[in-house]
Amino acid sequence: MRIGVNWGSLDQVLLTRMMDENSRLVEPKDAREVTMEAMVVSALNSAQLAEQFGLRPDQIILSAKVSGVQDLIDVYRALAARCEYPLHLGLTEAGMGAKGVVASSAAMGVVLQEGIGDTIRVSLTPAPGGDRTEEVRVAQQILQSMGIRSFTPQVTACPGCGRTTSTFFQEMAEQIQTYLREQMPAWKGRYIGVEEMKLAVMGCVVNGPGESKHANIGISLPGTFEEPKAPVYVDGRLFTTLKGDRIVAEFIGILDEYVDSHYAAREAVREEVSAKA
Repeated sequence: MRIGVNWGSLDQVLLTRMMDENSRLVEPKDAREVTMEAMVVSALNSAQLAEQFGLRPDQIILSAKVSGVQDLIDVYRALAARCEYPLHLGLTEAGMGAKGVVASSAAMGVVLQEGIGDTIRVSLTPAPGGDRTEEVRVAQQILQSMGIRSFTPQVTACPGCGRTTSTFFQEMAEQIQTYLREQMPAWKGRYIGVEEMKLAVMGCVVNGPGESKHANIGISLPGTFEEPKAPVYVDGRLFTTLKGDRIVAEFIGILDEYVDSHYAAREAVREEVSAKA
C-alpha cells in the first residue's frame, strides 16, 4: 500500500502543533523546514498506524508529494535516514514541457544517485491533446541516463553547429530514434540485452569518428566542405562507407543485421534451457 503525504493537504493539526513548538525554540527554524519535517512525521506516523492495522513493513510504500526540487531532495533524504520503508519518488505538479522534465530530472537525479528511491513517477501537465505516455518515456530516460536500468537503445547525436551543412544528420537521428522506439516491442520479445545497445549519429568529421567508435554502431555524416560520404563504425572499427540518397535506409539495414547477429534470441535460449533440463 502506498501512503502519500501531500504538502498541499498536510494535516493542519500536526503542522500547527509543530509550528507552535518551533516558535518557542531559542533559535526557531524557518517555516519551510518545519513543513518538511511535518511531512516526514506525518508519513512515518501513518506507516506506523498501517502496521498496527496488520500491514507488514514490506507492504508499505511512502510517498512525499512536493512540487519544489529542493523540497523533494530534503524530504526524501530525511525519510531515507529515518525509516526502512520503500520510497516512491515523484515531483508532483512538475509542470509542462521542458520545465516539468528538467525539474523532475534534477530532483530525482540527486536522490537516485544517493541510492534513495524504489519506484518513480514523472508527473507532467500534458499539452492539449498531448500524449500521457511521455511521462513514462521521461521516467525511463532518467533511469537509463543514470545507468540504473535500460529500456531502449540510446542514440548519441551532436546538436548541430557551423560545421554541419544541413539538418540532415538531425533528421536522420530522429528517424533512427523513431525506428528504435517502434522496433523495441518486437526486439525485446525476440532478443536479450538489445535495450543496452548504443548508437551514434554524428554530423561532421571533428567528433563523428570518435563518438562512433565508442558506440556499438555509429555513423559520421559529412559536414561543411567535407567529402560527401558517411563512414559507419561497428564495435569501434570502420565497417563501411555509405554514399548517395539511401544512407538512412542502408544504415537501418546494418542496424537490423547487427541486432540479429549480436543479441541472443530468446527462443533459442528457451530451447537450450529446455534441452538441458
